[in-house]
Amino acid sequence: MSHSNSPDVVGVFDAATHTISYIVSDPATGAAAIIDPVLDYDPAAVRTSTASVDKLLAMIAERELKLVQVLETHAHADHLTGAHEIRERTGAPVSIGERITKVQKTFGDLFEAADVRADASQFDRTWSDGDRFMLGSIEAEVIHTPGHTPACVTYRIGDALFVGDTLFMPDYGTARCDFPGGDARTLYRSIGKLLAYPDETRVFVGHDYLPTGRSEFAWETTIGAQKAGNIHVGGGRSEDDYVAMREARDATLAVPQLILPSLQVNIRAGELPPAEASGRRFMRLPLNAV
Repeated sequence: MSHSNSPDVVGVFDAATHTISYIVSDPATGAAAIIDPVLDYDPAAVRTSTASVDKLLAMIAERELKLVQVLETHAHADHLTGAHEIRERTGAPVSIGERITKVQKTFGDLFEAADVRADASQFDRTWSDGDRFMLGSIEAEVIHTPGHTPACVTYRIGDALFVGDTLFMPDYGTARCDFPGGDARTLYRSIGKLLAYPDETRVFVGHDYLPTGRSEFAWETTIGAQKAGNIHVGGGRSEDDYVAMREARDATLAVPQLILPSLQVNIRAGELPPAEASGRRFMRLPLNAV
């Protein structure tokens, strides 16, 4: 059996939220992880569905892979996570960075969610910076990369980095930093940690939005391409210059459409809010709070 440090990676693009979920697997053993799965949500009908989860699990089955974990890069503000749905169906544990407790405190208070304890107990495991684990025969490492949120992590699995919302494709730049606990200076330094990896390191981004001049969605790049050509941080852009650009840009951005439904589900690791006595579940939309 040959051992490789290069996992197989399949990206699955969700057109509704521009999210890429990943199936990452060890060619030698078939051990697989799903990173950042999506639970489909229709905001007008306030209805969830599982087509995206169904697709990921069908792909795992078709490839005869063994799903061993679900990895979240952070608590997303633009889509509901399918992590809990996958855990319910497969038993695969769900993990996230340990600073999720900060996000749970902020948004548990906002939603007055009595069931959300800010202790990460909704997740099966939380990661500290530098933690390592095995995906089959491939070593993985957890890198704390805050700035977009205080809890963001990047997963290095073999020769591949899964950066969540820290970096986008070079022609789109970097993530916003205006969410609670976000900070542009912190993000610049987190990106600096990633850019220190070898130029040939593969980089898989959490979203893609088509910039002017590109007609096809893309989600794989390299550290070398990011260093040379990322429109926000490439070419050795200084920290102060980046912070000024990022803060000015963030001031013009609209609130994500799904931020309120997303965060109240995602701080629960993808579980829906608890049922009322009637058996119904309700999303809470605090007025004038965002």
